[in-house]
Amino acid sequence: MMTTYFPVLVLMILVGGFAVTMILLSIGLGPKVYSEVKDDPFECGTVATGDVSGRHSVKFYLVAMTFIVFDVEIVFLYPWAINVRELGWWGFWAAMPFLAILTIGLIYEWKRGVLDVV
Repeated sequence: MMTTYFPVLVLMILVGGFAVTMILLSIGLGPKVYSEVKDDPFECGTVATGDVSGRHSVKFYLVAMTFIVFDVEIVFLYPWAINVRELGWWGFWAAMPFLAILTIGLIYEWKRGVLDVV
């Protein structure tokens, strides 16, 4: 039993050692000079303006939901597409409720105007 998990244990020890080594090297070799300019938040090369705790529009969350819907769809449909011949008609009809739920989500986003390029 232990021989099957031994490579995993060795890998975990190596990864943990690598992480600790990199953290210690960054502490030891990293710059030690702090200033007000260096401690300012940095966003894509521009100076931050406005309130950082402001509210996002609903469209922001709907776009995020679109990405989640398509990611989940690909994660679950790729193995299904690989094995569709072995699954037969049972596999086809088992996937239909899942596809129906995703289609309803896509129609909702379409009606809300998330897919409109503006």
